[in-house]
Amino acid sequence: MAFDAQGLPGVSLVTTEFRDAVAVQSRALGFDPAIVFVPHPIQNRTAAELAALADAALEPALQCLAANDKKT
Repeated sequence: MAFDAQGLPGVSLVTTEFRDAVAVQSRALGFDPAIVFVPHPIQNRTAAELAALADAALEPALQCLAANDKKT
C-alpha cells in the first residue's frame, strides 16, 4: 500500500492459502492490491521447485506492474 500511495506500482506474491485473508484485508483497508497467487505451501520446496514457481509468477507479476503503472 505504501508504494501505491507514492505512485509507485507494486505487486504482492501470496500463496493460495491466504486468498481469503487477502480479500478480507483488502476490503477492510479499502484497497485493491495487485496480487499474484502462487501454490501453497512454499516451505520445504526444493530450489528447483521454487525457481519454477518464480518463473511461473514472473509474467503475471510484470503484467500487474504494467497495469498498475497505467493507473497512476
